[in-house]
Amino acid sequence: MPGKGIVRMSSRGQHLNVMIQEEKVFWKNGMLAGEGLWCKAAGDAGVVICHPHPLMGGSMHNNVVETIRDVFSTCGYSTLRFNFRGVGESTGRYDEGRGEKQDLVSACGFIKSQGVEKITLAGYSFGAWVCCRLLADKPSLIFSTILISPPQKYFDFDWDGLENTVGLMICGDVDPFCDVEDLRKNAEYIHSELMVCQATDHFYAGQESLLAEYLKQYIYEKKA
Repeated sequence: MPGKGIVRMSSRGQHLNVMIQEEKVFWKNGMLAGEGLWCKAAGDAGVVICHPHPLMGGSMHNNVVETIRDVFSTCGYSTLRFNFRGVGESTGRYDEGRGEKQDLVSACGFIKSQGVEKITLAGYSFGAWVCCRLLADKPSLIFSTILISPPQKYFDFDWDGLENTVGLMICGDVDPFCDVEDLRKNAEYIHSELMVCQATDHFYAGQESLLAEYLKQYIYEKKA
């Protein structure tokens, strides 16, 4: 297994005028190795960001994933974006959500080892589904959860038992994989706030700044 990375990367946030220095890191994930990009902040709050479907080109190098990172970093959170098994330098292979849930558990374990006590999950698309699978089993592990464009038409989401575990859901109004009205009903069922991005599909191309504004609004309201 690769050792903890010492490669430091500075990048300008894609949609916010911030400089972000990330460290390439590896951690033990059972018999596998997890790979991520880690940025440590001063406080005890951090976010773990989950990317879209591994078999459809999803990785931690995704426009929505990077937008989430930019916003949370600007708001003073430590950030970890990571690759699910079989993507990038994370070892293993796609496991239909079962192994990916363990990948997320191990990523949470990594940031806890770095001093993060309040863990927020932020999952986009397939990543949102994996977050829900984890919440169903280990809700006490997580401080807060944000789901972006959960693909309800593609995956079976079990909302039972998730009441008060998800703080925010966001989707586009023309998302072919996530019907707004269906998501609105499920958001009400689990007592989650819902924000709808106008003129936005599942991929947020050209709409990253709008997504960033919604995320910032939620974070600032939660801190108030």
